[in-house]
Amino acid sequence: MTTAASLDLKDIARVDPRRVSSVYGPVDSWRVGRSLGIDLLLLNSICSFNCVYCQLGQIQVPTRTRRVFVPTRKVVSDLRQAGWSDCDIITFSGSGEPTLAANLGEVIRTVAAMTGKPILVLTNGSLLADPQVRRELSAADRVYVKLDAADEDVFARINRPVEGVDLEEIVEGAAAFRRQFKGLLGVQIMLLPPNQDQVEGLIPLLRRIQPEEVQVNTPTRPHASEWHLESRGSRGPAAYPAKPLKPLSARRIGLISRRLRQAAGLQVVSVFDRPLQGGDQR
Repeated sequence: MTTAASLDLKDIARVDPRRVSSVYGPVDSWRVGRSLGIDLLLLNSICSFNCVYCQLGQIQVPTRTRRVFVPTRKVVSDLRQAGWSDCDIITFSGSGEPTLAANLGEVIRTVAAMTGKPILVLTNGSLLADPQVRRELSAADRVYVKLDAADEDVFARINRPVEGVDLEEIVEGAAAFRRQFKGLLGVQIMLLPPNQDQVEGLIPLLRRIQPEEVQVNTPTRPHASEWHLESRGSRGPAAYPAKPLKPLSARRIGLISRRLRQAAGLQVVSVFDRPLQGGDQR
């Protein structure tokens, strides 16, 4: 396996960053409305996870090493050319794990000052044990952390993290971040047949983290055969090779949501609480 740290950016790149924007969308989101995306990775699919359900497909650059992939000045230039004024929120997500971008905090502050829009970061939580990452994320208005498993075995099978990332570190990092973050912290749970029985084990982890909101999802986007830039904001049928995943039923998700709500004492919402907008699962 190659990592971002072992390659020059020109070797990682599968697109020409001079010809591709780091800003995409807006995408209609079931949870946050009209969301404009910012991709601080852009060059390729780059992540510390390789989730079995990822809409990006097989991750091409697995790493937990931070570096600058897209310069802040490019994001500023791309944003000036984007139609951001009518979006509800600006979301940092894109082609992998946004906290791998070493300029994340700088870009969050810059984009917030430019637009006056609320900032959301979607993260898998793999770097939340790092105090520097927690400080940078604290500049956002909302942060949603992924939590799909209650034990290391299922975590390894569903999220397939790079070496050195473990579930306990993620939970502890999320709990530490919750204590210092003044914005809204949400936990996103993606449920598939292989992890639907993890609910009871997730309850004590959610109690430790104490998020303001728990979002219960099931796959509504196909799993791409490989990374395509278009997959970062795809809605509905993919225009590239992809296979559909087996989602849980609305009834099953409803029962799980009710159990989490009762047992964890937290606000719980699900992808079926309102009609999907454009097939988006965020």
